Amino acid sequence: MVKIIASSVRKGNVLEVEGKLYVVLTAQNFHPGKGTPVTQVDMRRIVDGVKVSERWRTTEQVERAFVEDVNFQFLYEDGEGFHFMNPESYDQVVVDADTMGDQKAYLQEGMTCILSIHEGVPLAVELPRHVTLEIVETEPVVKGQTASSSYKPAILSNGLRTMVPPHIDAGTRVVIATEDNSYVERAKN
Repeated sequence: MVKIIASSVRKGNVLEVEGKLYVVLTAQNFHPGKGTPVTQVDMRRIVDGVKVSERWRTTEQVERAFVEDVNFQFLYEDGEGFHFMNPESYDQVVVDADTMGDQKAYLQEGMTCILSIHEGVPLAVELPRHVTLEIVETEPVVKGQTASSSYKPAILSNGLRTMVPPHIDAGTRVVIATEDNSYVERAKN
């Protein structure tokens, strides 16, 4: 563990408080005109997702947990969870459904993801920014419709709905942004 002063805590840091790991959601430093400056930190406990607020003097020491971001390849999903493999060491880790969250819809076999790992335990999964999926169902193309501003609803091969330009038909492969499930472009391959 690395001890850092409270005023240097930032969003996304993983802290160890009373033996439990927390991910920092917000961190603000307050400097009142009179009295000691304090750091207000909102955190989420990694084990059960409980949100906690802490207030420390800016000079107090807090323990920052060492978190490693490693590339892992997605293998498969089963009742145990989502199985990933480190392509360099061939180590396998299992990510539970709670940690994976709504991102699971974008997972594809062989996809490379970044896992944030602390002492061998995966804390978070970062997907690639874009994925290529196929349009399963959409409204037919209407002649004379302009491609500029009108979008139509479509269902992707992973079951999610998105809005696509009118020239896109069922069976077309498209690039989708994983952040907000929005259409980026028609797939080039």
